[in-house]
Parts: sequence; C-alpha cells; structure tokens
Amino acid sequence: MEKESLVINRIYSVKYALKGMFVLLRSEHSIQIQGCIALVVTSAGFYFNISREEWMIQLLAIGLVMGLEGANTAIEKLADYAQPEKDPKIGIIKDISAGAVLIASILASVVGFLIYIPKLV
Repeated sequence: MEKESLVINRIYSVKYALKGMFVLLRSEHSIQIQGCIALVVTSAGFYFNISREEWMIQLLAIGLVMGLEGANTAIEKLADYAQPEKDPKIGIIKDISAGAVLIASILASVVGFLIYIPKLV
C-alpha cells in the first residue's frame, strides 16, 4: 500500500481536530461558558475599539484558556477511561489539570481588566 502524501495527512489531521473541537464545544459546559465570555469580550473589543496589541493579547488569552480547557477535558476523559473507579491518584491528576485551566482563566481575567477598566473609567 502506498503511503499517503504529507498534504493528505495534514488534511486528515485538521479534519479530526475540527471534529474534536466541535465535540468539545457541544458537550462540555465549561468551554461553552468560556466561549460565551470570549464572545462578550470580543464584542467589547469592537465596541471600545481596542488597539491591535490589545487584540493580540486578548485573543492569546482566550486561546490559552480554551485550549487548556480542551486539554483538561481530554485528560479527565482519559483518566476516567483508564480508571473508572474513584482513585485518589487519578483525582490529583484531574485536580492539577483543572488547576492549570484556573491559572490561565485568572490571568486572562487580569488581562481583560487591564484592557477594559481604563476604558470604563
């Protein structure tokens, strides 16, 4: 059997990644809430006409939080699959993963405050 080309493999990779993104957005409440927050701050960016640099930082913050939420969800599902019974070690792994999302969320909130508080005052 012939090996598929690099381009075809990349197309399949994007296809599977998009599938995963839509599953995540449809099934996980936390990322749905974060998506709503992202829409609100994006709308605020247009309303307040934030600078190019502020857009870059805001979009990076949104991407970081949502990307980590996706990774957190994957870790939790993998942990549940590997050990369906309650296990303190799995609990710590899941807590650490959720903690990473919390750190990113707190810092993204600080970014939002730094961008928007001066525009509101």
